[in-house]
Amino acid sequence: MSSLAQPLAENLVQSVDWLAIAPPTLAAVVALAVLVADLFVPEARKQLLGWLSVAGLAASAALLLPLLDGDRSTFCLTGTRDVCSYTVDRFTLVIQFLVLGGALLAALLSVTALKDARKQLPEGEFWFLLLSSAAGAALLPASRDLATLIVALEVASLPAFALVGLRHGDRRSSEAALKFFLSSVTATAVSLLGISFVYATTGTLYLTQVAERIQHVDGQLHTLAQAGVVLTLVGFAFKTAAVPFHFWVPDTYVGAPLPIAAYLSVVGKAVGFSGLILVTVVAFPSYADVWGPALAALAALTMTVGNVGALRQRTTRAYSAVRLLAWSSVGQAGYLLVPIAAAAYSDDADHAVGSTLAYALMYAAVNLGAFAVAALVGRTAGENRVADYRGLYASHPVTALLLAFFLLCLAGLPPGIIGLFAKVTVFSAAVNAGLGWLAVVMAANVVIALFYYLQWTALLFRAPEGEPAKHRVPAPLTAAITLTAVVGIALSGAPQLVLRFADTTLF
Repeated sequence: MSSLAQPLAENLVQSVDWLAIAPPTLAAVVALAVLVADLFVPEARKQLLGWLSVAGLAASAALLLPLLDGDRSTFCLTGTRDVCSYTVDRFTLVIQFLVLGGALLAALLSVTALKDARKQLPEGEFWFLLLSSAAGAALLPASRDLATLIVALEVASLPAFALVGLRHGDRRSSEAALKFFLSSVTATAVSLLGISFVYATTGTLYLTQVAERIQHVDGQLHTLAQAGVVLTLVGFAFKTAAVPFHFWVPDTYVGAPLPIAAYLSVVGKAVGFSGLILVTVVAFPSYADVWGPALAALAALTMTVGNVGALRQRTTRAYSAVRLLAWSSVGQAGYLLVPIAAAAYSDDADHAVGSTLAYALMYAAVNLGAFAVAALVGRTAGENRVADYRGLYASHPVTALLLAFFLLCLAGLPPGIIGLFAKVTVFSAAVNAGLGWLAVVMAANVVIALFYYLQWTALLFRAPEGEPAKHRVPAPLTAAITLTAVVGIALSGAPQLVLRFADTTLF
């Protein structure tokens, strides 16, 4: 044991690759700038803080482009380039693109939402929290030691708790934030216990060193290592909204401001799934017999509970569109878990992980698009029930067609080719890994999901009740809907680009 132990404070290479860390760093700097500027900007000009935040997120995403030329690492142990705390590779870039792009679209939705609810939502605090959370979310996929992973997870999560409960005087918002906070803190505490077990058995927190040393652990320490592996996964499983860690999702999405619900549905999931991939495929590959069956069972449970929960919403009197999207996001999390579970049984774990990334990119674009249309409908229908979408085609024909496209993508039906392609990719990953039973469960859940997706789609084109109300769509909302539509339609025309972009190497 003592021969394995190394102090945490080993010397680091002092030179810092500033370009590698630029995207999350810029988001954090803009967050601080917004917080300070909020003290001096008059109330009538607070909207400038929103546009500054949008520009900061766009610039952070643009800084990913110079990093495409090759892998980079920084904060490495002295004399090494393969034991580092921060690494930018294809996997990192895909997740950072998803995170910063998702945060940018959520920011566009927020510009309009804050203008409509200025008395309830303090703008300076809102933008500071959103940018801080985005910075932590962008840091996490680049983290290559367990300590940095947990810090990034909490930097992404703590501002999100406040964002959910930021609405002044809204009891439902406060209740949602409290439930989200208590559940997340509990899951993180369990993960920290697991990490302590892993450190006790390996003497290191660096993922590559953990992978090398944990396979040589034997005797009583082997049991401790197994417990550490399982407990470490809990915090990340919570972020993915995997069953049984999903119960916070419906109430949190409904209680949060709608742009934050959209942010959590995409960026929050990206944080959880990237952390889950790093700790399983990179740190614990030799314990695939432990986490593989656990994730396969979680995938089956998650997609089933999520889709059945969404289907049950049809029987409730207040058939909320946001609650339906919340349950749908739980079901989609189950599909995203399938390739990660398949990586435990496959000789090509990188390809399996690539399937998860491809599905995540599709899901992010079309789910944010659905939330953007929900934000539009919510401007005139405060309850945002599914019934409020009846006859949307009569008042906003282009928006109705785009929402239909987004829903068909989530269902995996043409013309949503990208959704069909992503589901086939995930299905193939399960079959190729020998998880035929999981593929069957997935196929059954796809059929279940068709009921509520198609019912919502059909409602858009029915005759409206009364005279259809037409109103001007704000420019930021138009931009968000347009961006998601362009990405979804472009990828449906060339779906192979997603898999090529998501093709990643983690070893």
